[in-house]
Amino acid sequence: MPLKPADPRGERIQKVLAAAGLGSRRQCEELITTGRVEIDRKVVTELGSRVDAAAQEIRVDGQPLPRTKLCYYALNKPAGVVCTNSDPAGRTRVIDMIPQAGDLRLFTIGRLDLSSEGLILVTNDGELANLLTHPRYGVEKTYRVLVAGRPEGEILMKLRRGVHLAEGVARAERVEVKSHHKESTTLEIVLREGKNREIRRILARLGHKVMKLSRIAVGPVRLGEMPVGAVRKLTKEEIAALRGGASSHISRND
Repeated sequence: MPLKPADPRGERIQKVLAAAGLGSRRQCEELITTGRVEIDRKVVTELGSRVDAAAQEIRVDGQPLPRTKLCYYALNKPAGVVCTNSDPAGRTRVIDMIPQAGDLRLFTIGRLDLSSEGLILVTNDGELANLLTHPRYGVEKTYRVLVAGRPEGEILMKLRRGVHLAEGVARAERVEVKSHHKESTTLEIVLREGKNREIRRILARLGHKVMKLSRIAVGPVRLGEMPVGAVRKLTKEEIAALRGGASSHISRND
């Protein structure tokens, strides 16, 4: 069957794949560039290709594109649970904690490292995952951090100005001292980007070891009183607020 001309008003193929729950935008781009995607039985490897999902047949690895119901969950991740979908060591994964996950092709939006706890969002909506994790969109993530010592004054200023890491400067959007303890301090730190183990690394660079780290909010979605290990579905209002928050940040910066 010949490939129909793509409607210029159609959607980019990677966006369609992500919305169908096949992974994040980046993962879907890899499916395309490695020749695993077909439109009307013709292999497509160009990322700019557009498709009318209602009128054209899309296949991945020879299988028709599934029309999966999009799902959205919030989980209070315990320490020791991994965010990856595959773990050769056989440790508990975040997606293992989602009831009735079945064949939904769920994945986490961003990651928390093995030792960290707190709010992690889980979905099969790759488009939303891209909105919430790409640095361009600037969605805030809020963390409660227990650190050794008593960082004040100049240390807090350095966190806001930025600390040099191997992959660039990492900085806190906001940082606030919540409480002092005998030999430690609780901070609330807000980030717009999410470099690997960013908070632990920048605080270590400034001489304050992180003793406990918990994410308490992603954009407008808050952890609240969810017990560790608890799972709940996001409300329609929360999903709309997540999309709206990212879109408003794009508008302010374009």
